[in-house]
Amino acid sequence: MNDHASESRPCTLGLFLLPGFNSLALHAFADPFRAANYLVGTTLYEWHYLTVDDEPVVASNGLEITGARPFDTLGVELDFLVINASWAPEQSRVPRLQNWFRRLARMGTVMCGIDTGAFVLAYAGLMTGYKAAVHYEHIAAFRELFPECGMDEDMFVFDRDRLTCCGGLAAADMALEIIRLQQGIDLANAASRYIFHERLRPGSEGQLPSTREPVGHAAPERLRDAIILMERNLEQPLRLPEIAETLGVSQRQLERLFQKYTGVSPVRYYVDVRLDRARGLITQTELPIVDVATGCGFGGAVQFARAYKQRFGIAPSVDRTEGRVPFQFRSFPSHAGVGAPAARAQDQKP
Repeated sequence: MNDHASESRPCTLGLFLLPGFNSLALHAFADPFRAANYLVGTTLYEWHYLTVDDEPVVASNGLEITGARPFDTLGVELDFLVINASWAPEQSRVPRLQNWFRRLARMGTVMCGIDTGAFVLAYAGLMTGYKAAVHYEHIAAFRELFPECGMDEDMFVFDRDRLTCCGGLAAADMALEIIRLQQGIDLANAASRYIFHERLRPGSEGQLPSTREPVGHAAPERLRDAIILMERNLEQPLRLPEIAETLGVSQRQLERLFQKYTGVSPVRYYVDVRLDRARGLITQTELPIVDVATGCGFGGAVQFARAYKQRFGIAPSVDRTEGRVPFQFRSFPSHAGVGAPAARAQDQKP
């Protein structure tokens, strides 16, 4: 990553916003740089808001940004290009836009992706051989689409001249890490305090701490371990006796734990886990629906379509189209209230 600590000119960032971008991540990323400038009393960092054209760009929560420059009118050299994407990152597959990304990368610009920004970079061929981070809801789809890229559940990843982040408040952690590497730990800590960010979190800390996910810190460890087993065995689902035996508990005890803390049976919960994975693949990839069904442990397309519609209230073929269209204040997947356990209904992306 370029080191600008000793240069006289400000480090210049381009904040590129795709329609449906993550507004929380935008503010979380930009504000540490504002704080750093304020705290040292000089312009260490400057940034420019960029978009595809000269039309207002709307975030996934309905926030409208006006005045962002069309990307091809920017007349300054960028040290970092930060791509903020959320729903439908495939809309970036436009030749003139991808050519611009590639040209910046050849010129030495550090290419960054927030939320699903790594998809945008990968579609442009700029992530081959790199490790990436995306929002946990999109990890399965990213692995399917880009097997040549490394992918874990990191909050953010710095891999040479590619920086990627899962989005949300973790964007602040990525920004603070840039400040730490360029300006030192003292300014990074001071900027973190100034914006009331709890601490400097390493990217490897992970997106979903095991003490809180997937059912909360108060849930017994055996229950969390059972759910982890389910999530790691989707294509060939384990039988309930196998899960109980692996964890060293009785089947009856496992059923009581699920009923008490999730409100459904372990079998129902397991089906919902597989359907959640399937919905991500349906709405985020072009994989044939029958392949999604098989990959998520369903015996056939008819059984899969029936279970899918029962859970989400929409057929997978229809969801493939409608699920790609973000709209103002949409919370999606919106499976709360459609047979979803309360513990999982909280796992909705802002």
